[in-house]
Order: sequence, then C-alpha cells, then structure tokens
Amino acid sequence: MNIRIQRLPPQLISQIAAGEVVERPASAIKELLENSLDAGATRITVEVEQGGVRLIRVRDNGSGIPPDDLALALTRHATSKIASFDDLQHVASLGFRGEALPSMAAVSRLTLTSRAVGQDTGWRISGDGSETMEAPTPAPHPLGTTVEVRDLFYNVPARRKFLRSERTEFGHIEDGVRRLALSRFEVGFSLWHHQKPVFDLEPAARQEERAQRVAELCSREFVAACVFFDRKESGLRLWGWLGLPATSRAQADMQYFFVNGRAVRDRVMSHALRQAYQDILYQDRQPAAVLYLELDPSAVDVNAHPAKQEVRFRESSALHEFIRRAVQAALAEVRPGTAPPPAPQASERLWSSVSSRFNSDSSPAKPADARQVSERLTVYGQLHPSPELAAIGEIAEPAAPAVVPEAVAESPPLGYALGQLHGVYVVAENEAGLVVVDMHAAHERILYERLKTALVAGAIQTQTLLTPVTLTISPQEQRQVEEHGALFAKAGLELTMLGPETVAVRQIPALLAGSNIVGLVRDMLADLAAHETSDRTETAILALLASLACHEAVRAHRPLNLLEMNALLRDMEHTDRSGQCNHGRPTWIQLTLDELDRLFRRGR
Repeated sequence: MNIRIQRLPPQLISQIAAGEVVERPASAIKELLENSLDAGATRITVEVEQGGVRLIRVRDNGSGIPPDDLALALTRHATSKIASFDDLQHVASLGFRGEALPSMAAVSRLTLTSRAVGQDTGWRISGDGSETMEAPTPAPHPLGTTVEVRDLFYNVPARRKFLRSERTEFGHIEDGVRRLALSRFEVGFSLWHHQKPVFDLEPAARQEERAQRVAELCSREFVAACVFFDRKESGLRLWGWLGLPATSRAQADMQYFFVNGRAVRDRVMSHALRQAYQDILYQDRQPAAVLYLELDPSAVDVNAHPAKQEVRFRESSALHEFIRRAVQAALAEVRPGTAPPPAPQASERLWSSVSSRFNSDSSPAKPADARQVSERLTVYGQLHPSPELAAIGEIAEPAAPAVVPEAVAESPPLGYALGQLHGVYVVAENEAGLVVVDMHAAHERILYERLKTALVAGAIQTQTLLTPVTLTISPQEQRQVEEHGALFAKAGLELTMLGPETVAVRQIPALLAGSNIVGLVRDMLADLAAHETSDRTETAILALLASLACHEAVRAHRPLNLLEMNALLRDMEHTDRSGQCNHGRPTWIQLTLDELDRLFRRGR
C-alpha cells in the first residue's frame, strides 16, 4: 500500500465528486434542471431512455452559455452564480457549487450545446472529466441549452451495479421532475421516456392553473379534498395546499416542501406539519401537503448537503413554531361550508344503509323547547365545576326551526335534520343533497374544542410537588435543560439542576398529576435535541381533554329530537376542525343529488 501523499488525477477527482453529486440518473437530471431554471428558462424538456442510463437529454430556452464559457462549464468549481463568501450567505440560485457538469462528464459521454443571447448560432463541446478538452465547434441550436448525457457510469462499473431496475430508476426521475415542476409554476415542463410523453405541463400563472398543475402531479383526489392557505408573519411566508384527513396516507410520500423555490426534504418542516395535524389524523396516518416557505436567504443555509436536498435554518425553533401555528390555523378554519365536503364512494351497500328506516323515536313529532331539551338530556351538560369550564356543555340555542322548511335554497351548510338513523346517525337535508352525521363523533369534537378554548383562557394550572422527581441526565441533556428553561416553564414544568448529572422536577401541570413525569421530561429532551422544540406536555394535556370529551359526548342509541339534532348541526358549523372527531374519524359525509340519482339510475 502506498503511504506517500500525492495529488489525485483530475479525472479521479471528478469521479469522486460524481459519487456525491450523481448518485443515480435522477440526481443528474435534478442538477441539469436546476441549471436550466437558474438560466431563466420558461420551457424545459426532459427525454430519457432506459431509465436514464442509456440517455438523458435536457433542453431549455434559457439565456444560454457564451461560447467562450463552454469549456469552463465543464471545469470543476467554475460557476457564474457566486463570486464571494457574501454571495454564499445569500444564495438565491438553485445551483452554485460548479460540480454537476464536470462530475457527469467524468462518468458518462456528455455533450453540451448552447446558444447565448446575442449569438447567431449555437456552439457545442464534449467532455470526459479530464483537464484537456477540444475547443467548441459551431452547431445549429435555438436560444437556450441542451445537455446530452449518454451511457451513465459506463466507465464506473461498480457504480452501475448499484442501480435498480429501469422502472425503479425512472420512478425516481419522475418524482424529481415532479418536485421541480411543483417548485416553479411559471415554467413549462415536459417529460418523455422512450420517446413517449409522460406529462406535458404548460406554464401556470393564475391560481386555478396552479391548482390544475398540482392536480396533475399529485392527483385530482388530493386537490378535490384540500384547502389552499397563505400566511405571513415577521418576514416569513407559508402557503400551499393542505390535504384534509381523507387524503392522509400510511407513509409521508405525499409531502412536498419548498424553501425559497428549492425542493427540500427537511425534518423541521415535516415535524411541524405532523404536529399541526395531530388533532385530526387517525392513529399513525401521515398528512398530505404541498408547502412553500419563503424567508430571507440569509436565514437559511443551503450549503448543508452535497446534493442540496437539505437545508439548515438559523432559527429552526421559531420557524418550527410558525409553521405549526400557520397550518393549525388553516386547518381550524375548515368547517362545513368552508371546504370540500367529505364525500363517500357511492355504492349500493352505502345507500342500503343510508336508506334504512329512521328511528321511530325521533320521527318529526311534537318539537320540544330548549328548556325541555336541557331537562331531558345531559348532552351538553357541565364537564367541570371550574368557572372556566362551566359553560362547556351548555346547549347552544338552535338557530334552525324544529321542522324542515319547504325550501332549502338558503339552508345552512349542514341543512336541517330529518331524523335519527338507528340511534347513531343524524340524517339531514341541505342544498347539495343528503348529510349523514355521526352524532357521537361530532359532539366529541365540539366538546373537545370547547375544553381547549377554556384551557387557553385559563392558562396551564400548575402543581408544586411535595417530593421532587429526580432523574439522571447526560451532559447533552443538561445543556438542553439550561438552554430551554423558558420552554419548560411555558409547559408548566420547573426543572432544577442538583448536580452535573441530576435534575429535579419541582412543578408540573396540574392536569398531569399521576402521570409518568420522568418519561415526559426525557421525551421532551429528545425532542429538543432533534428539533429544538417540544410539545410533549401540550400533547399529554390534549390527550386528557380528548378523553374527557369522548367520555361526556352523547352516546350511540340515545334518542334525540329534531331540536337537539339541529342544535348539534349548528354547533358543528361553528366549531374548528368539526369534520373529524378527536381520533381522526370523519364526523359527517355528504351525498349529493347527482350521487343519489346515479344510485337510482335516474336519467339513464
């Protein structure tokens, strides 16, 4: 083995760099597309063969490369995008390292053809990663650039063995192009595989055109069951599309994050998104979302990953909180009448259930007044004797009459109750058609939101422990305790260091008395190490409130009269997140008249 230090050959240096930049065909295409976008292209076409191994061709109508710069474009660490450290601190372009083209040339047969603004013809150059290359030659070409990469990894057989099947590699390519197409709505994108079109996207300037692109790239089902939002705060802007719980998935494969126009995979953003959905998602389901974050370039480090797929935020804790609050606020506004209704799949089985006989005890009979309702049921009874919670369970004065009006043209979003189905569901008529409400799930959400509101109004009540709880911590955890004392205090916890490895918990939230405080503190410390923030105490308290709401909510097989049913519908219309119960299950569904007509074959 040679133990002397020596300079590596230029081609070997480029091949080593290619191991970081060109992991597979998809990563090569990503780099080429980013160059096209930085060049101001408004139309980009990607053509691949054999999953990108045989051929990658990217054409754009950008500003092009002057003939004198073509050779430099294939030289490592040569770029037009930054010139100083200050430029690196405020990177606005997607690419800036100057490694992509020479790295590809080192592991493929690369040809670069470009015509710059002011040039009468295009120019072409080829490269193999070496320091010497032939001079550019004239070649016909429209304004813009074409990069052709053939036989990727032909000279690095070990790397080629790690590539997957053609189908798998093209799947990575399609996903990468999809992310970049979502990042730049003003640019048209075309993707071809084996000379067959996969998608052809026109530039999308208007909001409806952008929603159409999202539908084409993420699915029409997602756009049909999502809400668009736009929030600004202290120089930060977050906007995009949030999928309703019906679009949730088993994996986080439908989460797209963009920071200043750059597609990224970021733990801070994904963690904040998951926390914002915790109240409305069922069990371990993952939300679907397309989110765009805009902030000062100096507040984010884009030089944290060789392939620029990850970023580092300078104030990650504050940013995490902004994203969580913004998404929570947008989801809280989703109520009947403000978002697409949860529509079931029309089927004969569903309709046979819906069309079953109404509960005879709840048929439209003699309406009861509010006083009789209060005496008859404890549906909206008091849950807690404290003044803050005294009004939690009180019945809302119904805004609807006790009988269904003849005309429903101006009916509220959930309409008016028709009756009760098997003591479990409330059936109502609205302008769109038929509404079916799970009365226990709906009432559970109503009570839960009222409990949360009362908790916020009264703040977290704390309790001093007669005997402090102690636990042993590591040096890293000690730093977390010292640096985030304010966060622990806000969560109702008072922590005191008793020594270099021991911390005492002297005060806890009163609602968590009897809970596993040691486990709670350790989980918070783990969250702080990973995300610089934690909401463990809030989550534990909310879980307790959710349990209280579930216990006190109206039970199945409990007869309700029309006045009570309509009061429940009106409360749903004015309650945050009323589309789902505390466990993430839907609280209501809508069957439109068109769906009912199809079930009965009307008009056929």
